[in-house]
Amino acid sequence: MTDVNLITTLKERYACKAMNGETVPQEKIDRVLEAIRLSPTSSGLQPFEIICITNKEIKEKIKPVAWNQPQITDCSHLLVFAAWDTYTEDRINYMFDLTNEIRGFKNEGWENYRQQLLSTYPKLDTEVNFQHASKQAYIALMSAMIQAQHEGLDSTPMEGFDPAAVDEILGLREKGLRSCVLLPIGYKDAEKDWLVSLKKIRKPMDKLVTNIS
Repeated sequence: MTDVNLITTLKERYACKAMNGETVPQEKIDRVLEAIRLSPTSSGLQPFEIICITNKEIKEKIKPVAWNQPQITDCSHLLVFAAWDTYTEDRINYMFDLTNEIRGFKNEGWENYRQQLLSTYPKLDTEVNFQHASKQAYIALMSAMIQAQHEGLDSTPMEGFDPAAVDEILGLREKGLRSCVLLPIGYKDAEKDWLVSLKKIRKPMDKLVTNIS
């Protein structure tokens, strides 16, 4: 599908409502995960982690706390986007140190920016920090959905679940993480998917965009 352009990919992508349980080749999932890894985030901090679940028992535990949506168990891979519960000095320093290590030098402006973040984020309310971190995860979510469609896969972004329950099932709070969105990935079951043949509906451009010259 390398000849398909981005607009075509976006036109074809939709929120799959039924999956057939077929296993997705790992190399396709690896490319979806790489798209997530390469996604832009505020200050380059990547304040989230991805829990990639193929374990059937774990998916069965999550399904009841996700409104019993069938994609949870019928997908091949269930991605849980788990944002940092807050920003800490260690988390901020790790990304700045990693940057210096990979680039092989320290930049005065970059180090000044490090100190600016260290003097700001850790002092903020933890809920404010979590909400900021979760927004970064949503940027990566879009990258994952686009790459999945490019790979010929189907996906369904989900906010319809109990985050606290998912956190408990996966032990996320102990890791300083909180679930914010789920993404089942697999192959659609066209006969059971009521949305598959319906036209994509989006606002006309003049209702979406205001041009200021």
